[in-house]
Amino acid sequence: MLDKVLNAESVAIIGASRNKTKRGYQAINTLLTDGYEGQIYPVNPKADKILDLKCYKKVGEVEDEVDLAIIAVPAKIVPQVAEEAGEKGVKCLIVVSAGFKEVGVEGAEREKHLLEICRKYGMRMLGPNCLGLINTSTPINASFAKQNPIKGDIAFFSQSGALCTAILDWAERENIGFSNLISLGNMADTDETDFIELLANDKNTKAILIYIEGIKDGKRFLEVAPKVSKIKPIIVFKAGASAAGARAAASHTGSMAGSMVAYREAFRRSGVLTVDSLEDLFNLGLTLASQPTPEGRSIAILTNAGGPSIVAADAVSKRNLNLAWLSPTTIERLRSKLPVEASWINPVDVLGDALADRYAFALETLLKDYSVDAVIVILTPQAMTQPLETAKKIIEMRSKFPNKPILPVFMGGESVREAVELLARAGIPNFEYPERAADTLAGMIEYGEYLRSERIQEIPKFKVRKSDVREIFDRVRRERRVNLLSVEAREVVKAYGIPVPEYGLAQDRRQAVEISRKIGYPVVMKVVSPQILHKTDIGGVKLNLKSDREVELAFNEIIRNASIFMPDARVFGVEIQKMVPQGREVIVGMHRDLQFGPLIMFGLGGIYVNLIKDVSFRLAPISREEAYQMILETKAYALLRGIRGETSSDIDSVVDIILRISQLSMDFQEINEIDINPIFVYERGKGAIALDVKMTIGSE
Repeated sequence: MLDKVLNAESVAIIGASRNKTKRGYQAINTLLTDGYEGQIYPVNPKADKILDLKCYKKVGEVEDEVDLAIIAVPAKIVPQVAEEAGEKGVKCLIVVSAGFKEVGVEGAEREKHLLEICRKYGMRMLGPNCLGLINTSTPINASFAKQNPIKGDIAFFSQSGALCTAILDWAERENIGFSNLISLGNMADTDETDFIELLANDKNTKAILIYIEGIKDGKRFLEVAPKVSKIKPIIVFKAGASAAGARAAASHTGSMAGSMVAYREAFRRSGVLTVDSLEDLFNLGLTLASQPTPEGRSIAILTNAGGPSIVAADAVSKRNLNLAWLSPTTIERLRSKLPVEASWINPVDVLGDALADRYAFALETLLKDYSVDAVIVILTPQAMTQPLETAKKIIEMRSKFPNKPILPVFMGGESVREAVELLARAGIPNFEYPERAADTLAGMIEYGEYLRSERIQEIPKFKVRKSDVREIFDRVRRERRVNLLSVEAREVVKAYGIPVPEYGLAQDRRQAVEISRKIGYPVVMKVVSPQILHKTDIGGVKLNLKSDREVELAFNEIIRNASIFMPDARVFGVEIQKMVPQGREVIVGMHRDLQFGPLIMFGLGGIYVNLIKDVSFRLAPISREEAYQMILETKAYALLRGIRGETSSDIDSVVDIILRISQLSMDFQEINEIDINPIFVYERGKGAIALDVKMTIGSE
């Protein structure tokens, strides 16, 4: 059904107008002038003809089937005409009218009603409050953009209609074409994932470029995007962050797992490439649409100037790419043909007087080298330089070596303009600066590695006591709490096989002494209160207590400190915990993202976790390989591995804890946050133990 929005054989314009300044006129005029070959049905109760086309009073009066209706009437009557379209059997709507959820509560109610109408009749809708769309292959320009782009092989869609018009204006100047351009608007019905799925099998689209402020349905995105990424690249420029994702979180994990972290992890898992600017979005998209992905990370640089080649070499290194080690055969061939002053060691400098033939020889030599995966070709306009002829040679080499990307960096302005235009017409984007070429290569390599990777990984399942956890959560809810007591949180992770020290809960001094004797000295004592999350800050923790007397004094002091610093806190007692040997401290946590679900965190633990922020994240569920990778990504790995002859720690036990928290998070969707900090990790083979556990659940 949704494909009719891009390939409609008949279009009704509801709100058609004879006034040239109105959208209802512009829609018809654009369809006529931009080559649409289907049927056009203007709908206006007060007109007989518009632009020589028969006009209908209602869409229901159209004799033939209508695939698509463009609605350009005031917001208040949009639901009415949408109902008429549904009764007619219209398959898709584009609602360009504004005045919906973007203007407040009344508009949001109107949008909700509009969506209900679409659902009632099985219609799909783009918008409301959108610019429309353009498909250059059908062709159909169902938008209100001034420009009609040339035909190309990249699709672009955006939640911002204004950005679409700006991109069209820029693309016209740069001679960049599109297969599709889609303004998503309010996304009441269709969203970015719908169009990703729709364009997956569009033979005219080789790359999908998206500007988004947020994903509408994170779980569906995680289902669809990985499949499409295996077919063609998806590149996203994500701007902004949701208010919910940016809220201040009570736990360490929540405060460091803002929504942008979840988005980055969702994109990484899905094979979706991310960029930090619109320029990078199009650089990467255009290049992936026209050139192959490199087979490795070894880059050759060819230049006629020393300075830019140094910049390029630095840029390659900063992006975790390698300068290719040229083979002896390549070096000897370059040395035999290039001037004695030239550099035949990568970067290869053919000198400022290099003509196109010298560039061509050096480029071909580099492309023949098996150690070279891609070539950056830098040209600075000098007295002898032949930009246009050199561009022709690059085009020739692209054809001769179709499996290796060539990224031209023709620096300058008017003197290289003609050459840059020639490259663009051949589908080879030019980069103004070496850093941009390196950025694009890094993205291409990332995508190539994703395509070659085996994404099916086993998710381990441990034998656990789910019924014990359910009983704890039910009790917490009955007491109208969201923060679990420390003893409750510890019981939950213990039920999932995570080692914890021996412990007990004391309501008075006598009970504290009894529990301490049973556990065995020395002990740790901690205040137990759902309102006191960071106990150390208020003097609610006492360590290394070795006698009955010390326990009695500590109990009194902890209760007194709680009453002084947090008088309104509900104190359930004092937890007595076995004092365990010191280990290397790490943290494992979970923050449930509203869009993408449980986000698992690992990093260096202890009281400085928020200051150091040495952490890595993955979306649950995660595999054993992903858990290991989380550890490898942090400085904590070096600490656990052992520094300067130190004994290595039990990394396998940390992996086990990460995986068990992942399973717990998936099994109980009501868990909002988990913090296990610190976890003491001991020598290899001696395990790890969770000391402090914090956990919050949803109120419903």
